[in-house]
This record gives sequence, structure tokens and C-alpha cells, in this order.
Amino acid sequence: MAHNERKNAGSPVLRGGFGSVLSALGSAAAGWIIYSRLFINHDMRLPLAVQAEHRIFSSPRIGVVSYYADRSASGRPLVLVHAINAAGSAYEMRPLFERYRGQRPVYALDLPGFGFSERSNRVYTPELYKQALIEFISTQVRKPADVVALSLGCEFAARAALERPDLFHSLVFISPSGLTEGRAEKTSQAVSGTGASDLAYAALAFPLWSQAFFDLLATRASIRFFLKQSFVGDVPSDLIEYDFLTAHQPGARYAPLYFVSGRLFTRDILESTYERLSLPAMVLYDRDFFVRFDLLPRLVDNCPNWRAVRITPTLGLPHWERLDETAHHLETFWREPAGVF
Repeated sequence: MAHNERKNAGSPVLRGGFGSVLSALGSAAAGWIIYSRLFINHDMRLPLAVQAEHRIFSSPRIGVVSYYADRSASGRPLVLVHAINAAGSAYEMRPLFERYRGQRPVYALDLPGFGFSERSNRVYTPELYKQALIEFISTQVRKPADVVALSLGCEFAARAALERPDLFHSLVFISPSGLTEGRAEKTSQAVSGTGASDLAYAALAFPLWSQAFFDLLATRASIRFFLKQSFVGDVPSDLIEYDFLTAHQPGARYAPLYFVSGRLFTRDILESTYERLSLPAMVLYDRDFFVRFDLLPRLVDNCPNWRAVRITPTLGLPHWERLDETAHHLETFWREPAGVF
């Protein structure tokens, strides 16, 4: 019996069946590449993320950057920094923008490669995003700001604050990356800072299929699936729709492919940056599908300028699902005299 099974396993019929599967997969991939090129609109009309003053600025180092501002009130500026993903934009920070507009100057920018900012085919790095925040606050805000950042955007804000602390009054990080123990990191974070990251990017960005691959990530079904991992309740339909539209713009794939391949993470962000900050800083967190907070107790215990507040039940976006509670903790934190904890 065992002899017959070994014989059948190597039979031409079974080998032919496996070959047929590979052929079918190849045909499906080729069909999707053709469909992506001929039938998917990559230049959809994109509305503003918020109905507010919309401006752009540019510099030789960072290109064109888009941002929204409400300067109708006086006080210390609030700067909102969105996350990095396949469909990132200032829309992710919309609930906080709407909450504080009219109470204080509020700004939300589209990071390079997202929203209405430049999406050219160039090298996207943590250094580029750090510099974008430094130049944005120094040239457009022009006063030390309270900065609230989301997910990977927290790493860029931390790097900018470490280099130019004079531009920052305080930092709030919502579900920050960089606090997961190495063995528990998700795929894109696990390959960051290694040769595997470069190989992953080269494979994903290969011209023949890079757009088609990104289009798989940018379907409404895919966007809904990934957003559902960050919501306890229903995913807001307006967020799904805006993510879909912003992922269907010319050049929308370039920056996200650097993210997916792990090239936008800073491997040693805890030691090199978070623990070296002297500004008042707070982490808002609970559970998160994409990151963990294994190292957060170490950060809070070792650094007296840091505090952490758990907002539960949430899955990474407390400012969308528990806005009042999020605002309460923000305002309590901002009322503290600088450096007093």
C-alpha cells in the first residue's frame, strides 16, 4: 500500500494536476495585471479630507506637502499626524480636527506620498518623513506645537522631536509602532532594517506587477477588511470610501510599497529615539491587530516624562470610537505644566 502511494505521488497524472494549478494561478495573475492596467481608474476625484483651509508648501528636500488648517482660534497649535498604510491621509485624524477646530489652531497634514501631497516615484524613508514634519512646523505653524500622531506616524514625530525639540511642546502617540518585542512583530516590521526588506521592496515594486499588487490592497473589500481589524464596532462607511478614493490617485502605490516591505520602520526606535526624548509624552492604547505594546511598561518605568493611558475597548483608533474619552485624556495631559508628571 505504501509502495502504491509513493508511486502515485510521483505519477504524471498528479504532476500534471499540480502543473495545471500553477498554470491557472499564472493565468489569473496575468488577467489581474491586464485588468489593473486597462480597467481600474487610478485618477479618481478626491474630495478634501476636512472642510477647512487647504494649503500646500514645498521644499527641495521633501517636495510638495498638503495640509489643512483652522486658525480661527488662538492658543497653542495642535498638529495631527496620520498613520502610514495603503490608504493613509489626513482623513484618519478628522475626528480630532473637528473636535478642536475653533478652540485652538489645528493643523493636519498629508504626509509625503499620501492625500494631496506629492506622490512621485522616489525613495521614501523615515528621514524624509522626519524632515517633512520639521519643515512643516518650522515654516507653516511657526510655534511650538502639541503633536498627536498615529501608529507609524509616531516614529516620525518622535524622530523630529528629538532633532528639533524647540518645535514641540508635547507629544501624544496613539497606538504607536516600535513597542512590539521583535519575535512578535508583524511581517512588514519584522523585515525592516534587514536585507529581506530590500528584497521584499524589489519584488513588490517590480514594474510589471507593482500597480496590480497595490490594486489588490486597495479594493473596497480589502480596505474594509483591514479597517475592521482596528474597530470594535462597525467601520464608518465614509472612512472606507475616502480610503478607497485616496488609494486610486496617480502615484498612490509608491509610498505604501515602501511601507509594506518594511522600509519605513526604524528598528531601534525605542532605544534610539523614544527613550531619549525629554518632552512630555503620552501613549494612548489598548489592543491593536497590527502592533503590540510589550515594551511600553519599560518605557514608562524608565522615562519619567512618559505616561500611558489605556482606552478600552478599542483596537487602535480610539479617537474614532471613543472620542470623548480620548479628548478627556488629551486635555488632562495638555493641562499639566510642561515636564510635571
